[in-house]
Amino acid sequence: MAYPQAQLTAQQLQTQLSQNGDFLHLTRSHEVSMPAFSFDVVCHSTQANTKVSVLDTGIILFEPLSHTSKKDIVLSSAVHGNETAPIEICSQLIKQLVLGELHLEHRTLFLFGNPASINIGKRFVEENLNRLFSGGHSQDQGQGVGLINSERHRALLLEQTVANFFNQGQGQRFHYDLHTAIRGSKNDKFAVYPFRHNKPWVKEQLQFMLACGVNTILFSNSPTTTFSYFSSNEFAAHAFTVELGKVKPFGENDMNNFAGVTASLTALVSGQALALPEYNSDDFSFFEIDQIIDRNHQKFTLNFSDDVENFTDFPVGTVIAIDGEQEIKTQKEGEAIIFPNANVAIGQRALLTVVPVEINPQ
Repeated sequence: MAYPQAQLTAQQLQTQLSQNGDFLHLTRSHEVSMPAFSFDVVCHSTQANTKVSVLDTGIILFEPLSHTSKKDIVLSSAVHGNETAPIEICSQLIKQLVLGELHLEHRTLFLFGNPASINIGKRFVEENLNRLFSGGHSQDQGQGVGLINSERHRALLLEQTVANFFNQGQGQRFHYDLHTAIRGSKNDKFAVYPFRHNKPWVKEQLQFMLACGVNTILFSNSPTTTFSYFSSNEFAAHAFTVELGKVKPFGENDMNNFAGVTASLTALVSGQALALPEYNSDDFSFFEIDQIIDRNHQKFTLNFSDDVENFTDFPVGTVIAIDGEQEIKTQKEGEAIIFPNANVAIGQRALLTVVPVEINPQ
């Protein structure tokens, strides 16, 4: 059943949001666009003033008015609309800030990436939004050249919004793009650290991931068209794609399973002391991408069952996929599969393999 759509004025939207703090509901009831509006909020505990600016549907900005922000933080979710746990985490943080229940220390931009796909409970409507950044929205990706669908328009809007946000700020930049995976994982929570073009991996960021309950880190070794890479590469933001368990419908997530990430993000935006453990490489499982396997033919199959979990490794020489007539095999000891999806469009990534790696962060 379609989510009921409303056509409210900016004043009506402001009144409704300031009363109940439910920005997710407003987003879902205005999945295409929403009038911009802003208002001020006073935190109950600190009496600090915050400016709340709704820029468009799914896009809400919080700025402290009582002091200068030292950090500029982007928290995105719903880049894939059926990944509900991150949406619920961000929705609750937004509600606390709007209702003055949580102090805001740093400029924070919340993004519900793909409202239309939230409403249909699917990964995307026409095209995978997380393959459309860094200009991917305007390149031929198997569906013709140009901005031809809602996901491509949305990617451009999100890029422009993040660019304006970072360019108007003066603080250290962060972007955590929150997801859940299609299938289960041997490592329930993991994060992808975008390619940094020979810049060092940052020890403090790994410690923050550990505080979030994420101890498995996958290091990307090439440019991509993901949202987190866009912020990392274009704006030198500390950025991760964070995978928080498996896709589940709204209402079926055990939010106790996300206590670490909720507490850490709350502390980050509110300026509370972050409980970062001492860095110890033994606390982590580190991997790097080895093979990037694209689907190049109509006949494409994965050579393992749908219940095989992310980070499952196979002996060297195991056929893990068949693309047309080509058999794709594991090549290294400990080589494991991640993000398998045989149903992607031709030309898009259907599978990654990863291998364990040692790193020296700074």
